[in-house]
Amino acid sequence: MPPLTDDNLWAILNDELGDDAVNRLVWDGLGYRETPTGWDISAVDAAWAEKYPEPPNFIESRPATVQLTRSIPPEYKQLLKEELGFKGYTVDQLIPRLTRRATMVSWLLSYRKQRATEGFSA
Repeated sequence: MPPLTDDNLWAILNDELGDDAVNRLVWDGLGYRETPTGWDISAVDAAWAEKYPEPPNFIESRPATVQLTRSIPPEYKQLLKEELGFKGYTVDQLIPRLTRRATMVSWLLSYRKQRATEGFSA
């Protein structure tokens, strides 16, 4: 998996990183672990594990993306602007695929910030 660098986060926003890689970054952060026999969800928060015993495809699932948005702590909701300087998409770019990618980057920034606060490197 690619590291959570600003360059890789921009690659997600610019639709330059494949959907599978983007989903896997979020799945990993949520605690999903792929095993030879399926998914280990022992490290997944109960609210996620109950609703999504297998990790959702965030690019295709509006409900999963909404839940992802709601799981971002309020103090981290502006990290797209604050850390990446992301100004948003133009009107012609406002399609679900790109806006869901932006949500995923927002969540990944929050995850990265929380890990740094806890003393872990991204």
